[in-house]
Amino acid sequence: MRIVSYNIRKAVGLDWKRDPFRIIRVLADLDADVVALQEADKRLGVRPAVLPDELLYEHTGLRILNVIDGPSSGWHGNALLVRDGWTIHDAERLTLPGIEPRGAVVADLSGPEGEVTVVGTHLGLRRGCRQLQLAHLRETIAARAPRTIIAGDMNEWSPRIGFDLIKDQFDLIAPGPSFHASRLLAPLDRFALGSKLRHRGSGVVLKGEARRASDHLPIWLDVDMQD
Repeated sequence: MRIVSYNIRKAVGLDWKRDPFRIIRVLADLDADVVALQEADKRLGVRPAVLPDELLYEHTGLRILNVIDGPSSGWHGNALLVRDGWTIHDAERLTLPGIEPRGAVVADLSGPEGEVTVVGTHLGLRRGCRQLQLAHLRETIAARAPRTIIAGDMNEWSPRIGFDLIKDQFDLIAPGPSFHASRLLAPLDRFALGSKLRHRGSGVVLKGEARRASDHLPIWLDVDMQD
């Protein structure tokens, strides 16, 4: 399977234009089975979804996994998109601890390659808060950890520290610097891969409209399921 993580900054590009269709074109080129989006809703009011459902499905074959009633795509800006052919067995939203409002979306899925749990999240700006959030995620998915992928904007600038709480259960994968799109400084966007899943390949999208569609670049991960 292929999973993508992408902080779309509410579809506001480096030209300061909000262009949802530009984000959809980027996603269409990646041909993912599952996508974890961050900042997928507008900031104010009822926080409506940035990406139109019908347009998204028409061009990518991906559907937004609904975990909340109302116009938003997900929870605290986190949304999971799933391709046809994958069955959603369960889905939940989590409120994560910390100073800022943060959350995650968790989905148990099965598809052509097997069963997997996907967590889409956007961790806090302070390392102390991120530690609390990782501890909460670890506790929530403990029984499912071997077949779990955590994907998202981890907000950790260091390439060496910050993930000790989950390193015993997950392989941390940083495909490369993904922020800022105009000048690549840090691998803020990462995956964490459970022990029953095998990393086949990963990367950062460095070309095309992704270079100006958001301040983050999308990252991708190809995974093999193991028995």
